[in-house]
Amino acid sequence: MAEHEHVRVAVIGSGFGGLGAAVRLRREGITDFVVLERADSVGGTWRDNSYPGCACDVPSHLYSFSFAPNPDWPRTFSGQQHIRAYLEHVTDLFGLRPHIRFGAEVKVMRWDGELLRWEIETARGTLTADVVVSATGPLSDPKIPEIPGLESFPGKVFHSARWDHDYDLRGKRVAMVGTGASAIQIVPAIQRQVGRLTLFQRTPPWVMPRMDRAISAAERRLHQALPFTTRLRRGVLWGIRELQVQAFTKHPDELGLVEQLAKRNMGRAVKDPALRAKLTPDYRIGCKRILLSSEYYPALARPNVDVVASGLSEVRGSTVVAADGSEAEVDAIVFGTGFHVTDMPIAERVVGAEGATLAETWKGGMRALRGASAAGFPNWMTIIGPNTGLGNSSMILMIESQLNYMADYLRQLDVLGGRAALDARPAAVDAWNHKVQERMKRTVWNTGGCTSWYLDPSGRNTTIWPGTTAEFRRATRRVDLAEYEVVRPAGAPVADAGPVTGRQSEAAV
Repeated sequence: MAEHEHVRVAVIGSGFGGLGAAVRLRREGITDFVVLERADSVGGTWRDNSYPGCACDVPSHLYSFSFAPNPDWPRTFSGQQHIRAYLEHVTDLFGLRPHIRFGAEVKVMRWDGELLRWEIETARGTLTADVVVSATGPLSDPKIPEIPGLESFPGKVFHSARWDHDYDLRGKRVAMVGTGASAIQIVPAIQRQVGRLTLFQRTPPWVMPRMDRAISAAERRLHQALPFTTRLRRGVLWGIRELQVQAFTKHPDELGLVEQLAKRNMGRAVKDPALRAKLTPDYRIGCKRILLSSEYYPALARPNVDVVASGLSEVRGSTVVAADGSEAEVDAIVFGTGFHVTDMPIAERVVGAEGATLAETWKGGMRALRGASAAGFPNWMTIIGPNTGLGNSSMILMIESQLNYMADYLRQLDVLGGRAALDARPAAVDAWNHKVQERMKRTVWNTGGCTSWYLDPSGRNTTIWPGTTAEFRRATRRVDLAEYEVVRPAGAPVADAGPVTGRQSEAAV
């Protein structure tokens, strides 16, 4: 990295969000940008998560960029290696590699109020940028719970997102902690090779069959010859999920039928009534993310698997102890315990206009205008920010909506001319979040009777978007300058974008 390098835009991260931002910048005619990536290759969560059985639970043709369709997806639900290969392909297709700085983990970024730019310290040196687009994602930093005695465990310990492929699980006694989206893929993938598998389950998930199949050569040839068929397939997949959203956001009481289907799915594979009782959730389906697997329940019914309906509470030597007092001797502990979602680690490294970090500003819960801008942090925006997550559809749809917002943000800065920055008004952030949280009250994520990773420590849902992807796209199509203060260098004439009464502000949520 060149000394004192200055760029117009610095993008943090090279997963779907970061690469999408880079492509959009290129398409907007902006080439003065860098992508700062802490690892040595692109891919984000699809690079880091390489555990056995790792795959996406959103159909392939929907879990890809609209501007980079892939007619050659081999399966209806893609595995990790194919998604990672797709992101490498996108990187090359759009000529992004010259912009990427690998091994450039961001240590801290500080807003310079005099020069109106961000100073960014990385593992490879320091640079400055007019605008920062943070695309670190919510699934980037693994979370391992503090378990008494874990540090003295003599065996192997790792998180699902940091899988140790050099460790041979064959014949080993393995403890799997957690029953989320990763665990239900790992369990069937390793059950056949381990000696004994002990699954620690605090809360059982709702699991629906995974309707996965190989995409035939004829289908792929059709998509290659007639590209509109790929768009049509994507459109149908999107439309089905848009129709489903109403049940999650407005009519959770209508989800009882889906619960019956899920129970039938379990009943087919699990004949033992005691095990079935352990695996049956006591909350409304959809409150936690609905998981897809046709192999999870059959694996749990195998004789070498024990399901402990309790969390891991203590480790004593080689003995793992559950909260209910049950014990097991194990050789390895695998944590499938999720990520720092509602407390983004990058927030501790962002220092705003008032000298406070974003983490300090968000101490009472993450809040951002349209999921992108935080008050007091001019010219800084996040992709996959607060309340932009989805419970039933493709995050790529939300990312592309946020890229529209990013592109218009940069256009507005051009229109303003000279040295200028945009800082979200606190009143605008408050108004947006009030509307989001009001809509959240009736959703299954808040009323379903569960405690999920969507909720922050105070119980607020700062993760999920409580509407359709089409609604979010409309809300982020353009930047409403009335929601921002225009910041100029000291001594420059004061410019004001006006009160928070923009047309889009009123109609957005």
